[in-house]
Amino acid sequence: MYLVKNTYGISSVIHPKVANLSSMGKLAGSSMDRKKYTKKYKDELEQLISKPLDFEETKKDEVKKLRSMSRRTKSKIRVKIIAFSRVHKNLSFLTLTFVNKVEDSLAVKVLHKFLDNCVKRSKDFQYLWVAEKQTQNEAFKDNIHFHIINNKFWKIDKWWPYWIQLQAKFGIVPRDASFKPTSAFNVKHVSSNNVKGIINYLTSYVTKNESEFGCQVWNCSKKISRLYTGHYSGLEFIHQFERLEAAGQLGGTIKTYKQDYANVNVIPLNRVTINFYSKVDNKNKQFWNNPESSEKIKETL
Repeated sequence: MYLVKNTYGISSVIHPKVANLSSMGKLAGSSMDRKKYTKKYKDELEQLISKPLDFEETKKDEVKKLRSMSRRTKSKIRVKIIAFSRVHKNLSFLTLTFVNKVEDSLAVKVLHKFLDNCVKRSKDFQYLWVAEKQTQNEAFKDNIHFHIINNKFWKIDKWWPYWIQLQAKFGIVPRDASFKPTSAFNVKHVSSNNVKGIINYLTSYVTKNESEFGCQVWNCSKKISRLYTGHYSGLEFIHQFERLEAAGQLGGTIKTYKQDYANVNVIPLNRVTINFYSKVDNKNKQFWNNPESSEKIKETL
């Protein structure tokens, strides 16, 4: 028996040697299903004994490693965005840029402060943010900025000045005092009714991102992290798409990529095929409307 992991538009047939058949029929992708490990206590003396007194190693540790988005990370962000759009019809795509050159580590601190304030002042504010480097800005080459997919209606005349003022509190001010950076706070409305459009529009900023950062590259609110993004099944799930393809009703073709321990099938995602993930969507909607009962939601289909 073959085990297939299905996320939005991706079905991976797992090799029998590594497949865990106990996962058959279960949902996948929610932080609620992560294994919890107990932290072993070590007193200060034990830590000193276990840590080698190597100056060169200590010096090496002080140099921060740059972070980038792996293919797996990009895939995770993509399906989280789609899951978010399936439970919330109207989303906003907010881009936050800085008025001057800024270090990545400071930029993410400003972002966290901004998001914390949004959470305090907005009812049920949910978000997923992704960092990106500005390649077209000659004045601030490779300056970091952020894209935030969220469920908030933004009052520009209120939040744009706040974003500029917040930067100033961290010492980030325009080189020209008379400069008014209207593009620093850019909002676009995205309707989830257009499945293909939202996927292409929102995830394009993720898949093209090859930059390296001196900070965290993405994050999302806890409620979004708990959304399911797929489920495990047998081969019949893929066969449904194959029948649609044979009948010319798939809206494209299935592309298969062979890997060491899985065959990855890329399936066109549109108004027809998105309906095949309704069981995942229904579980997410159940949780979204009643998050207090999230721990009680059964993970089986």
